[in-house]
Amino acid sequence: MDSITIQNNSGEQPNPGLNPAEERRNSSAVDSVVQLGQTVVPTNESNVFCLTIIGQVEGHMMLPPQNKTTKYEHVIPQLVAAEQNPKIEGLLIVLNTVGGDVEAGLAMAEMISSMSKPKVAIVLGGGHSIGVPIAVSADYTLIAETATMTIHPIRLTGLIIGVPQTFEYLEKMQERVVRFVTRHSNIGEETFKELMFKTGELTRDIGTTVIGADAVKHGLINAVGGLGDALRHLNRLIAERKMTQGNVVQ
Repeated sequence: MDSITIQNNSGEQPNPGLNPAEERRNSSAVDSVVQLGQTVVPTNESNVFCLTIIGQVEGHMMLPPQNKTTKYEHVIPQLVAAEQNPKIEGLLIVLNTVGGDVEAGLAMAEMISSMSKPKVAIVLGGGHSIGVPIAVSADYTLIAETATMTIHPIRLTGLIIGVPQTFEYLEKMQERVVRFVTRHSNIGEETFKELMFKTGELTRDIGTTVIGADAVKHGLINAVGGLGDALRHLNRLIAERKMTQGNVVQ
C-alpha cells in the first residue's frame, strides 16, 4: 500500500507532536503578531468598557476602503451590550476623529448620553466637527494638551436643490447640533455660534479650532488631562454610583 503524505496549505507537513489546543494557541499568537505587532496581548477583564471613535464617522453611505472609519452600526450594539452587561461599570470614550456624518454622530452621542452608567470621554489628537457632540455626551470630558477641536457649520454633500426648503433643513440640522452641545457642556449658545461662524481663522472654511486649554476656557471640555486622569475620574464616578445605590465596596 502506498503511503499518503498529508500537507497543510503552506506545503509543509503538520507537526504530529502538537495537539489541537496547542495549534490554536500558535495560530492565535501569529494573529496577534500580524494584527498588533506583539505576541502577548493583555486579556485581564476590566469593569470599564473602552469605546474608540477614530477616523471618520461613517453614516448611511460607505466610505472608500482606504479611509479609517467608525461605523455607527457597529458602535450602537456595543453601547447596548455595555449598558446591559452587569460586569461593565463604566464607559471610557477615546476620540481621535475628523468628524463625519451628522446624523450618525448625533445618534451615537444621544446613545452615550442616555446610558445610566458613568461615562468619561478623552480627546486625543482631534475631536473635530461632529466629534464635538460625541465628546460632550459623556458625564465628564478631558482633552490632551495638544489635542484640537474644530467647530464649524455643517454642510451638505452630493446633489443640492437650490430651494428655500434645503436651507431651512440645513438650519434645523445645525440647531440640533448646537442644542445638544450647549445642553451637555458649559459653553453658552452665543459663544458656541460665535466660534462656529468665525471667519479668517480657517483658510478653506469658516469656524474655529480650539486647542487643549482653550476648549476648557470656553466651557466645551471640563479639564485638560490624559488617560490616567480619565481613568481616575471614571473610577471615582463608579464609586459614587455604587454609594448612591447602597452598594459600597469595603
